[in-house]
Amino acid sequence: MTYRGVGVDYDAMDPFKRMAQIAGRETAANLARFGFSEVESSRGESCYLIDIGDAYLGHVEEGLGTKNLVADAFRELLRIAAAVELTGTRSYYGQIAQDTVAMIVNDMITLGALPLSVAMHLAVGDSNWFSDDQRCRDLVEGWKKACNLARCVWGGGETPTLKDVIVPGAVVLSGSAMGLVKPKERLIAADKIRHGDVIILIESSGIHANGLTMARKIADKLPDGYLTRLDDGRTYGETLLDPTPIYVPVVEDCLNRGADIHYVVNITGHGWRKLMRAKQPFAYIIENLPTQLPIFDFLQKHGPVDDREAYGNFNMGAGFALYVSQDDVRTVWDVLERYEYPNRFGAVWAGRIEQSDTRKVVIVPKGIEYSEATLNIR
Repeated sequence: MTYRGVGVDYDAMDPFKRMAQIAGRETAANLARFGFSEVESSRGESCYLIDIGDAYLGHVEEGLGTKNLVADAFRELLRIAAAVELTGTRSYYGQIAQDTVAMIVNDMITLGALPLSVAMHLAVGDSNWFSDDQRCRDLVEGWKKACNLARCVWGGGETPTLKDVIVPGAVVLSGSAMGLVKPKERLIAADKIRHGDVIILIESSGIHANGLTMARKIADKLPDGYLTRLDDGRTYGETLLDPTPIYVPVVEDCLNRGADIHYVVNITGHGWRKLMRAKQPFAYIIENLPTQLPIFDFLQKHGPVDDREAYGNFNMGAGFALYVSQDDVRTVWDVLERYEYPNRFGAVWAGRIEQSDTRKVVIVPKGIEYSEATLNIR
């Protein structure tokens, strides 16, 4: 099974993204009337930056994807199995809310911008979606909790009903955020990457909010669907719905401790290929892997999905990556060790960065190499 085969083809989408970035760059002069300018190097990064004088203003737009469809389907299966009314049953939308906020703010901090405010965009196909009080409460409370985890304010949002655009009963959940790099010296920029830098992979909690289209297709193949048990005894649906960690505290606290973070990668779409997102020609050599989570063994077995496809699209246990010099590893580790359960972040000293003629990611234990041709997002 491949991601392209289930209808998500990055080779088809990425040229549009590049075309949009080129067109967007041609509008940058409009900032001049405010005395501002764009940070051109942020084009093609996870966060867009504007130089506002004494600081950089960050802007991010991101979406959940299709994980809410898993929540809806799993909730219905549990309701049927228990022969109870839907009202009052757990909706999992508190976790869905955290996934959405995490997709936004985890992109924001890749350049060192700390999130100031997050806005929710919730589009439905039918206004009856709001009649489920439990789901609405879970979503609101989950969004508030996620904003607190991200140390930012929930500033508002938009709730359009898009009849005939969105299927009735479904929802498209996304949002945007503003952030700030202040002082400017805290900017995390790709031009800081150096030969010999250490790659620290911060562990994921599961599939996060990426790869759910394939995960849903796998559920369709299973006799018990989302109720299928993994080797650890948990159901497939329950495991897929584990919320995405919010990594804002890690980056902020490392910066506060004086760590010189050279680059940060939020490992979402394109999987571990994202490790070579910076445009400079470096080789990212991975020698130690994070703990393999049962969900990824399950996905690979029941897809089936081979290693190259899995590491090229899923996070495979690594949700976030920090590139630092060896002198700053101890500071990062000290920060990571201060967090307590359930907000503890596991991590692994995964590998190193080497000067190279071309960009590439080499996953030594798996015998996988991704060339720069496999990541055309600029």
